[in-house]
Amino acid sequence: METHLIRPDPDALLRQTVLDGDSHKRGRFKVFLGAAPGVGKTFEMLTVAHQLQRDGVDVVIGVVETHGRSETAALVNGLELVPLRTMTYRHRILTEMDLDAVLMRVPRVVAVDELAHTNASGSRHPKRWMDVEELLAAGIDVLTTVNIQHLESLNDIVASITRVRVRETVPDHVIGDADEVELIDLTPNDLLQRMRDGKIYAEHTAGRALLHYFSPR
Repeated sequence: METHLIRPDPDALLRQTVLDGDSHKRGRFKVFLGAAPGVGKTFEMLTVAHQLQRDGVDVVIGVVETHGRSETAALVNGLELVPLRTMTYRHRILTEMDLDAVLMRVPRVVAVDELAHTNASGSRHPKRWMDVEELLAAGIDVLTTVNIQHLESLNDIVASITRVRVRETVPDHVIGDADEVELIDLTPNDLLQRMRDGKIYAEHTAGRALLHYFSPR
């Protein structure tokens, strides 16, 4: 008699772990790793957040960057967004995730977009991945996103291929410590079509991106 192994759904396992009330001190950490900008990692992160909420899990958004993408922006609706922190730097108004507000809110799960982001001067931590480390240490589960070119060890390799060097990086150990990493990818043709349709960058930026970073090899 032939038997077939059924692979468990990773998102179902994450939801079950949350619902079971796992007592470990450190929060669980899931990373949506994008093969390139615009492949849909933030969309997928918010989709999972909605799934968790439907299952009765206390989920909030700590920070999300929609970049004007309507499909992604629509997924923000229905989820609690912890108000951002506002500050003034060199006569400019800047907003950042309010780390203390999230810690005081004590959600079970928080969605934190763009792990490689550099925080504004005056923030407690210089990097957003350090904010995430503090949230995890407080026992809060974190969903986050990052593109592969932001990984410290791959920065040089990606730059040699794309001729674009990304300045914001995340140490490899941060991703290595994740409980789960989900790769989000699209075929080159689909990604280029999304770019042409204005679903990744604004029209004036898309043309430049197609000539440089988003050039098929």
